[in-house]
Amino acid sequence: MKKILIALSGGVDSSAAAGIIKKDYNAVGATMKLYCSSEQDIADAEKICKKTGIPFYLLDFEDDFKKYVIGNFIDTYRNGGTPNPCIVCNKIMKFGKLLETAEKLGCDGIATGHYANIEYKNGRYCLKKAADLSKDQSYVLYGLTQNQLSKTLFPLGNMTKECARELAENFQFDNAKKKESQDICFVPDGDYFKFIETYTGKKFKEGYFKDRKGNILGIHKGIEKYTIGQRKGLGLALPHPMYVCEKNTDTNEVILCTNEELFKKEVYVKAFNWVSIENPGKEFRALAKIRYNMKEQPCTVYPVSETEIRIMFDEPQRAVTKGQSAVVYDNNYVIGGGIIK
Repeated sequence: MKKILIALSGGVDSSAAAGIIKKDYNAVGATMKLYCSSEQDIADAEKICKKTGIPFYLLDFEDDFKKYVIGNFIDTYRNGGTPNPCIVCNKIMKFGKLLETAEKLGCDGIATGHYANIEYKNGRYCLKKAADLSKDQSYVLYGLTQNQLSKTLFPLGNMTKECARELAENFQFDNAKKKESQDICFVPDGDYFKFIETYTGKKFKEGYFKDRKGNILGIHKGIEKYTIGQRKGLGLALPHPMYVCEKNTDTNEVILCTNEELFKKEVYVKAFNWVSIENPGKEFRALAKIRYNMKEQPCTVYPVSETEIRIMFDEPQRAVTKGQSAVVYDNNYVIGGGIIK
């Protein structure tokens, strides 16, 4: 019988996954102690292990989380981008550090409560959308390697959130009615900029708001405080609505434009990870999206190198944002994804 390490967050989804895995595998449970871990979540995860009769491990990854996840989060903002820390956490922590630990414990793989699917096809492990598209998390999993996919199980991939919660209730887990966490775990109040100032002990540097012609429109409170497409919260009295379209880190300027000027067809992507197919070496038709909560759009993908692509959308897309991820799909399959340049 294969030995599987179940990644437990203390939430409903990973708990339901644990109940499923325990039936068919020699299971152990583990919780990563991160910068944002709460004592309640750790206690809830340990209770699940006791309830299911499996060993529990508490893994102290706080230093790694600070270095790789929070460090990237702050650096991306300071370099004029807008980060997605969940993608970095999945790639480096959950399917990197955790899988390494699982192997040290003699496990054959890991299981998580993510809503996605893995299929072995044509000699390759493919990442697919979840059956419940409203919960699909394939967008934040595009960074997984073939090795990681080969050693990962997603027990919830073919069920709805309601079904997962019912399972947790059937297993008589205490956290079956626990609410979902919607925010970035280390910024629970959603104030990213206050977090950065507090964490680093450094205040943001003020600079100029300018239009695309170079006219000064006002004073901004630090380029980290703004994201592409933002209109509210600029603190400016303007004759017509204007939106953030660029952040120049060299001059410490935030450039504003009209809504119409926010639309672009062309997107350059770096650190691209080919998932369900190898790099075909030539252009191909696909679907892609440039943020989590959007519908995939028709496009042509042009491989530039093994790790860079150019996406040409059929229709212009609003607020293409440096630091966010562009993920390419072939219907339900994740072709791959990378970071918008």
